[in-house]
Amino acid sequence: MTVRYSAARIVREALRGHEGWPQAWRKASPRPAYDFVVVGGGGHGLATAYYLAKTHGRRRVAVIEKAHIGGGNTGRNTTAVRSNYFYPESVALYDLALRLYEGLSRELNFNVMLSQRGILNVAHTPAQMEIAARLVNAMQINGVDAELWGPDQIRARAPLLAQSLDARYLPNGGVWHGRGGTARHDAVAWGYARAADGLGVDIVENCEVLGFLMKNGACVGVETTLGEIRAEAVGVAVAGNSSLLMAKAGVKLPIHSYTLQAMVSEPTKPCLEIVLLHLGTGTYVSQSDKGELVIGGGLDRVPSYGQRGNPPMQEIVISGLTEMIPAFGQLKLMRQWGGTVDVVPDSSPIIGPAPVAGVFLNCGWGTGGFKAIPAGGTLLAHLMATGAHHPISRPFDLDRFRTGRLIDEAAGSGIAH
Repeated sequence: MTVRYSAARIVREALRGHEGWPQAWRKASPRPAYDFVVVGGGGHGLATAYYLAKTHGRRRVAVIEKAHIGGGNTGRNTTAVRSNYFYPESVALYDLALRLYEGLSRELNFNVMLSQRGILNVAHTPAQMEIAARLVNAMQINGVDAELWGPDQIRARAPLLAQSLDARYLPNGGVWHGRGGTARHDAVAWGYARAADGLGVDIVENCEVLGFLMKNGACVGVETTLGEIRAEAVGVAVAGNSSLLMAKAGVKLPIHSYTLQAMVSEPTKPCLEIVLLHLGTGTYVSQSDKGELVIGGGLDRVPSYGQRGNPPMQEIVISGLTEMIPAFGQLKLMRQWGGTVDVVPDSSPIIGPAPVAGVFLNCGWGTGGFKAIPAGGTLLAHLMATGAHHPISRPFDLDRFRTGRLIDEAAGSGIAH
């Protein structure tokens, strides 16, 4: 049942420091043993715990988070959701996530603020238009909505884009993905946390995993700052820290971690009703419900675990924005931040069993992790509960790096992230 509060109640709670609201989830202490332990209290970890309980009926589950839930990449992204990918395997994965997003507010009884305002990848050169046409064909063949737009359609939908014939990046067309859009990042984490807690899942915050408990070559639990926790299976969903954590089990993953930074401008009146991605510069932008411009760009290709940006990359992103929409050059930046993303050689995730028995991986999402949260949780839960791959997760197994069956989306869709 949905709970609604009056304006007077909201004002009263604000005046007394919001102390009267009920807890959305329990502050659990870890038990000595569970059926399953999920390491990582971001969107993927919380979704995994929820689907273990809801879909598979396994409620002796703990989520272990070293800080607070949603404080990693889930709370440090640009909130875009989309399934405009090239390869059939990628489309199946990301469109599963998008379909789940479309019903997620009802599923969780929590408004995740999904806004399917549409995403436009703007092309500027004949080569980019060729890639755009190929991407549209592939998406349509794979059953995902896509349209190839010309310059007139783009000017009508995004009139602020540079229109002068002297513009460095004159829009010549692009890919329109109408079901794409944005969702509220913290609401996704909170919604899954509340729903998982309601099914009996323990969410343990401020508890860092120090290592894996091993017996006869298999993992039987984790060692944490709050003691040992036994489990039948352990799921790892820690994004940019995946390689560091798995090294504690003697596993070397084909991952490099980089900083992806983003920023927001001061609020302005509604002026951008869609999400724009500029193929010429790699900059992308949307406008939040508060009026801020949410701005991102490419990776800073210096391996790092720092959750902050640096001025040279900021200059690249902002110069791309002002090339795309010159009018935005008068706005002031309000804040910026960075997230640590884990990138693998083919720019696709790793979903599957680890080389250590009893451990299952959800990692390598690069910059695509937030948009994939519902699918990542569904697939990792399936792996942990059944011990076998779901058909959608099978192509993303770690063994593809041995067999050579890579899924190179950076080359396939023409988007470096």
